[in-house]
Formats: sequence, structure tokens, C-alpha cells
Amino acid sequence: MEPGEICVVNVACSLSNSVCPTNSVSLTDVAMLSIPAKDFRKLVAKHEEIRTFVFAAISQRFAEIMELTKEIAFRRVDERLFDYIIEKSEHRKLSITHQRIADDLGTAREVISRLLKNFEKKGLIRTSRNLIELTHL
Repeated sequence: MEPGEICVVNVACSLSNSVCPTNSVSLTDVAMLSIPAKDFRKLVAKHEEIRTFVFAAISQRFAEIMELTKEIAFRRVDERLFDYIIEKSEHRKLSITHQRIADDLGTAREVISRLLKNFEKKGLIRTSRNLIELTHL
């Protein structure tokens, strides 16, 4: 999650009065607001602005899941990875871990590492710790 976002799984569980099946861990210091489920349901029912924000967040996340599903089903991982590197890089450099890329692309870290080595052998990129540099476009 990024600043200003909500956990849509937690929200969906709160709205449906069910137990949330997930846990979360912060990798950085955070400031957050935690609202008891019954109070959250009252806020959503009473305030249109909150309701609109919540359903827009759920809709956005659902669209992202559908797009990822389509990508996984119909595009090869190497194509998705190279497009990802191009899209995310700044000045032909991308500072990121293999695990983060794998998480974003819905695959395993080992797959990403293997593909990056293949790209490097082909002269498309150079890699070092947490850095990918595009050498050919």
C-alpha cells in the first residue's frame, strides 16, 4: 500500500462482517488509522464521500487484479518483464529488488533472476545489487 490507500481486503471483510484472512507488515515507519468494523460500516453508510472513496479503491484494485490476470494468462513473462523495466526505469536505470519485480508481475523471484541473467547475456541490460540498467533499446 502507498500513502492515502486503504487495504481493500480489510475493507471488504469489514463491510461483509467477516474475519480478515490476511496480515500485514510495514517495511517502513507508518502513520495509519484503524477503525473498528462496526464503526466503519456506520461511516460508509452515513457519508457518501467515504462510500465513494471506498468503492473507488475496491474498483481500482479489482481492475488491477483483472489486468494482472490477463497479463499472466496471455503474455510471456520475459515480455512482461522487459516492458516493466522500460516502464519503471528513470534515465535507463531501475533501482529495485528481484523479489519486488516478481511480486509486481505475479511470478517467482527465481524466474525474474533467471530472465534478467538472460537479458544481460543478450546485452539488453546490466545488473548489480538492486539495480538494473538498460543498455539497449
